Amino acid sequence: MNDQQRLRQLLHAEHTCISICTFEEGYALELVRDAALSLARDLWIWSSDGGVRGGLLAEDTAQPKTELAKDALKHLARKDRRPICVMLDLAAHLGHAPTLRALRNLLLRFENSGGQLVLIDHDDGLPDVVKAYATPLEISFPDERELEQLLRATLRNKNREHPIEIAISRSHLDAIVRNLRGLTRRQAERIVADMVADDRRFDDDDITRVLAGKRRILQADGLLAFVETPVDLSEIGGLKRLKAWLAQRDGALSDEGRAFGLRPPRGVLMLGVQGAGKSLCAKAIAAAWQRPLLRLDAGALYDRYVGESERRLRDALRQAEMMAPNVLWIDEIEKAFASAAAQSTDGGLSKRMFGSLLTWMQEHEQSVFLVATANDIEALPPELLRKGRFDEIFFVDLPEEPVRREIFAIHLRKRERDPGDFDLDALAHASEGFSGAEIEQAVISGLHTAFANHEKLLTSHLLDAVRGSPPLSVTMGERVAALQKWARRRCVPAD
Repeated sequence: MNDQQRLRQLLHAEHTCISICTFEEGYALELVRDAALSLARDLWIWSSDGGVRGGLLAEDTAQPKTELAKDALKHLARKDRRPICVMLDLAAHLGHAPTLRALRNLLLRFENSGGQLVLIDHDDGLPDVVKAYATPLEISFPDERELEQLLRATLRNKNREHPIEIAISRSHLDAIVRNLRGLTRRQAERIVADMVADDRRFDDDDITRVLAGKRRILQADGLLAFVETPVDLSEIGGLKRLKAWLAQRDGALSDEGRAFGLRPPRGVLMLGVQGAGKSLCAKAIAAAWQRPLLRLDAGALYDRYVGESERRLRDALRQAEMMAPNVLWIDEIEKAFASAAAQSTDGGLSKRMFGSLLTWMQEHEQSVFLVATANDIEALPPELLRKGRFDEIFFVDLPEEPVRREIFAIHLRKRERDPGDFDLDALAHASEGFSGAEIEQAVISGLHTAFANHEKLLTSHLLDAVRGSPPLSVTMGERVAALQKWARRRCVPAD
């Protein structure tokens, strides 16, 4: 069902109070107006700057002395004929005891009279006593059909202001619409308007503007971020078993694989030594399957307002689903849900959010492949490690000598050096115990030394850098050894 159908279903079922938490207030109001018209019900809308007004006609005069929330609630309680009443941004007023009491009285009256209250707010901070009455209605992201309608309507409006030249193929139009998925209606409309603002032209080249605009919006939101991935797996050293696993399951993503009875893979957990390449594995998966990589910043989920953190997690996951197919990466997942594995020190927030994530992992239907990376096994909730949560649990260990040789070659090529000019065997042998990240830093350090001495980069510079900086496997040898021992029979080696 779409949003309109779900709202009508709740109204038909005579839910006394419906709560809509959204930043798209205008869209939510239109849903309620359309429902009231179709049901032939009186509609009243309250806001703190306008008081109570008849909601079907915008020019309706405000009811006198209804600007205060308490007075508005008392006024609405006297309405008969089973009205639908909308309160905008009421949550902020419910810290006032008389206002909360007036709301509870209104709800009790509506339970008997058949009236219904719709709360539209950007904040999910309703008191528990109100949440007990309220049925939440989540506003969905627009699907591709609605996005195309929105795109056409926006272009028509802009064309009335100043003519726009249309020169786009159907395939590119479909691609633009597809790349608008995961945005709210207002965000999508803003991007379409920006596309034609300068050149007054809508053509095949505008897909790059859509992608740039979408990246800006997601980065500003702070929850999901696009991550650039390597062009192909040749830019990633080692990980032979992981690469083979990805190649084997690539077919399950196709229509033929589904017809054969294969279920698309849902996710992997990457454990390993810090700096060994777990983050690179997320990029490898996205590169192998040619999917966009989205990074979920779990730290940005947490908010000081009660209920807001859970809403932000739900919104981020729904947004990822709307942008499917993609790879969703949660980095250092044990830090994001640290209190979920131990006695809670945050009032149960981490446990609730972790439970929401597990439910989504089990039940989501869109093609979103989850990659979770972790360094600290002891901090992981045991529920995350049980079979069935992930398709596989990989362990990314320190690279062996042949892989270290390959990693040196990759980082030298990245810096426009010919690996054939260096003694890669000596470098690989000298860097025993080094992670991929530490090898990269050795290359960078060698470049700095060579540049400072006005010399060509040589093997000796790199060897000095390796020998002059002990790796993590030495400085924290006991912890690394314990991690390797734990993973030996519990995980699949990535390499």
